[in-house]
Amino acid sequence: MGESGDRQRCGFVAVVGAPNAGKSTLVNRLVGAKVSIVTHKVQTTRTRVRGIAIAGDSQIVFVDTPGIFAAKRRLERAMVQAAWAGIEDADVVLVVHDASRKNISDDARMVIEGLADTFHRPVLVLNKIDLVKRERLLALTAQLTEAGQFSEVFMVSAETGDGIADLTEFLAARMPIGPWHFPEDQLSDVTLRLMAAEITREKLFLNLHQELPYALTVESEGWEEFKDGSVRVQQTVYVARDQHKAMCLGKGGRTIRAVREAAQAELEEVLGQPVHLFIFVKVRENWINDPERYRMLGLEFDA
Repeated sequence: MGESGDRQRCGFVAVVGAPNAGKSTLVNRLVGAKVSIVTHKVQTTRTRVRGIAIAGDSQIVFVDTPGIFAAKRRLERAMVQAAWAGIEDADVVLVVHDASRKNISDDARMVIEGLADTFHRPVLVLNKIDLVKRERLLALTAQLTEAGQFSEVFMVSAETGDGIADLTEFLAARMPIGPWHFPEDQLSDVTLRLMAAEITREKLFLNLHQELPYALTVESEGWEEFKDGSVRVQQTVYVARDQHKAMCLGKGGRTIRAVREAAQAELEEVLGQPVHLFIFVKVRENWINDPERYRMLGLEFDA
């Protein structure tokens, strides 16, 4: 751990924002490793994921949250509730805004207005600055900060790493004095089974393109270690309809084969051991209304 126990700091940083603001990419960059899955699709992150970074004597626990938006369906409401819940015990709240968007979305305004009642002076992080001209950034900053609710503003690119060092230094200094909550080499609180399921879900999102059925979930149902150092992982993709199953499988099983190969390769990299990944796709029409599925995701069923 740190050089001196009485100098140690440890705290929680909630990372919130509208869908697709780049929150998960930012958390991965701040942690220095992939702890949250990332796709260009909205609503990729479904539950709170904690990523852990060390900066000097400070341990910073980043809480990556689902995007906040006007939710209608049960799963969406549970995701948004999880995002707001991630703020409750935070020492610092980062509001991540996609600076490359031409206009400030209704979802982004909802996040900012909602925080006015729940958290004192959060920090604004303008992300994707590599895609924006300086004049636009200055105008956007003035627009977002006119009400005076933000204590600080940082301009970063989670993709390139620009501005990340300054943000990390700022957060490290604002962590409360106290012992670290996690071992020095731990990067996340996500279990290997859940991480494996999330990796496969990411590959499904990336391979299904416009046909993506959002009503799917992935569960790691079997995990067997062998004497030769390899591991057998069995997963099931649950979908709500037969047509969704056909989408996931693809013609001649082409899509699910590509998903399996990509997920297996990444799992081998994460685990540092050979992986034998088996993926099955099953129709479970009402899984999205099954309380057990929500419990496994760490979501509130009645949100």
